[in-house]
Amino acid sequence: MSAVRSLSFVGLGVMGYPMASHLVNAGHSVRVFNRTASKATSWLAENAGTSASTPREAAEGSEIVFMCVGNDADVSSVVYGDDGILAGLESGAVLVDHTTVSAVLAEELAAATLKQGCVFLDAPVSGGQAGAENGQLTIMVGGEVEVFDQVEPVIACYAKAVRLMGAAGSGQLTKMVNQICIAGVLQGLAEALHFAEQAGLDVGAVVEVISKGAAQSWQMENRSETMAKGEFEFGFAVNWMRKDLDITLRAARSVDARLPMTALVDQFYADVQSYGGGRWDTSSLIERLRR
Repeated sequence: MSAVRSLSFVGLGVMGYPMASHLVNAGHSVRVFNRTASKATSWLAENAGTSASTPREAAEGSEIVFMCVGNDADVSSVVYGDDGILAGLESGAVLVDHTTVSAVLAEELAAATLKQGCVFLDAPVSGGQAGAENGQLTIMVGGEVEVFDQVEPVIACYAKAVRLMGAAGSGQLTKMVNQICIAGVLQGLAEALHFAEQAGLDVGAVVEVISKGAAQSWQMENRSETMAKGEFEFGFAVNWMRKDLDITLRAARSVDARLPMTALVDQFYADVQSYGGGRWDTSSLIERLRR
């Protein structure tokens, strides 16, 4: 375990809540902030930490400030301004962003922290709520080697894999690659299961046999059963996936990358939203094939 550190965590959503708890369980001193104060109250009832009334207060005196909020605008709202993290971040401190945001914002935050003698890592995560709760996240990091080496032993308490991918923004770009892969796999799985249903096959038996071969994937192992049952009230929401794919498609245009399948699946998710499925798990792509 890493040495005890003075930390803060901003954002106690479905991911941040358990991640902050893992930091406490690893023996660190943790101060939390959440824009909805009741979540911080609930977290404090379960964990030996303290709370702050503003992001600035959370950052004051912290060696490392973690944040995991919703999108670019949410990150900016807790970082900038008189009550923002930057206003309280002390010289030499590290700001780590676990939010999935644009690489442009990550580069902007790296420059902003550097101006006041601090450092920054963009560190988006993959693994969903279950990965956060079980301490089994995969974390893709952008930033300087020396800073990564300082922070990696701390974030290892909620990760199964942590890797430095390059300079600031590289973590976010890697997360975009991750989301491109997931979008394609889920659409393929949705079409495969739909075909099996329409052909009158035993879907469970089909999955059992093909999952032992080249078609196997995490999505097949963890989502095929609930897809067959039409159960989607859990997991990574379609609304969040569309946010991520929008970031990805914008980045693709900036680097002249062609992503026709990703753009198509993004529109399929828009269809799911139109059915009222914005909060459904991303595996709900199959529903548009059933209608």
